[in-house]
Amino acid sequence: MTDVLRHGRASLAFGFFAQGVAFALLVTRIPAIQDRYGVSDALLPVFLAAVPILAGVGSVVSERLVRRVRPSRLLRWSQPVVLLALLGVGAGDRVAVLAVALAVFGLAVGALDASMNMLGVSLQRAYGRSIMLGFHAAYSLGGILGASLAWAGAHWDLALWVSYLPVVVLLLPAALVGSRWYVDGERGGVPGDGSTEASGGGAGAGVGFKVLLPLCLVMTFAYIGDSTVSNWSAKYLQDVLGSSEQLATVPYNVYMVTTLVGRAVGDFGVRRFGAVAVVRGGAVVAAGGFAVVASAPGAWVGMLGFTLLGLGLCVLVPQTFAAAGRLAAERDGRPGASDAAVARLNVFNYVGFLIGSPLVGALGDAWSYRGAMLVPMVLVLVTVVYARSFEAQPDRYGGGHERPRTADVGRGSNGL
Repeated sequence: MTDVLRHGRASLAFGFFAQGVAFALLVTRIPAIQDRYGVSDALLPVFLAAVPILAGVGSVVSERLVRRVRPSRLLRWSQPVVLLALLGVGAGDRVAVLAVALAVFGLAVGALDASMNMLGVSLQRAYGRSIMLGFHAAYSLGGILGASLAWAGAHWDLALWVSYLPVVVLLLPAALVGSRWYVDGERGGVPGDGSTEASGGGAGAGVGFKVLLPLCLVMTFAYIGDSTVSNWSAKYLQDVLGSSEQLATVPYNVYMVTTLVGRAVGDFGVRRFGAVAVVRGGAVVAAGGFAVVASAPGAWVGMLGFTLLGLGLCVLVPQTFAAAGRLAAERDGRPGASDAAVARLNVFNYVGFLIGSPLVGALGDAWSYRGAMLVPMVLVLVTVVYARSFEAQPDRYGGGHERPRTADVGRGSNGL
């Protein structure tokens, strides 16, 4: 079983990596997409908002599907659809084609994000120790590579399909091959079993929204912070702190690198200090980052703030998924109970993404961009209040408290 879990972990990490590459290639080439299809500035926000909205729909649908289909099977087929939809975005020549490709991309991304995190939570429980941050580190690494490939495509003035095609040709078959080793954890899945029946019909029916509400808020606030950095860091550094255009591109890259570093070592922190301490520490560091950004006298201090944001925000989302799995296992011990909880929680990923950028932009225009940075700071600090929701009972990480086949997402090997 050790080899099965090890192979399942490696294949899932590659799935996270591939998704990071694909998503970065889409969002970092938005100006090129707009130019290729002649999308007006007035219409562009509609297209951009449609992707997370449809992703939320895809996540909700996934909650229903995993009652009958194993998450591994859902992931196995949603990832190729995402990659093909990305290629469709790059290869089309009419706005209607763009609309269809983005719609398919959004729906498939929702299913993909939900099923990846379902498997991650399940594998973490089977491993008996924190490994969730490592999966999200693979996603961050993929995002950095995707953004770098996008920069190269823009630098060499390559057509979108020329940039996208080699990536799809490499990642799609690799993802399909890797999917043979996906493991559904304690739902009874085995690598490559291809089962279409998920055990525990109606899984997660006992996990109500009220129980998940604190975690939904944390997820929303974390993505408000993340979208603030991704959408406003360059403009803030250039327009508010007076940096050059070239220097203004650096904060997001620094943020992505520190996110990767924080997630790469975060599992060790969870095992040593516990999820509650790591989440509280991350929230405080992220709030401090926003405070530094808001009060920065110049560009270099501002970049220090964005560095802190990467180190702080990076731990919140993976641990929120893990905590949702634990709560589901405590409330409803049937196999697959955590899958529905993860799918519901995943919707608030997109809620935060939709709220964050418009919120900061509206406050910046009406008030000031320095003041606007204080709003995500306060929201992230609220996470400290909800940190107890991340506590694993009765098991703890570190200090000799780990037990075989027991993890932070539940109390025992029969929890899922």
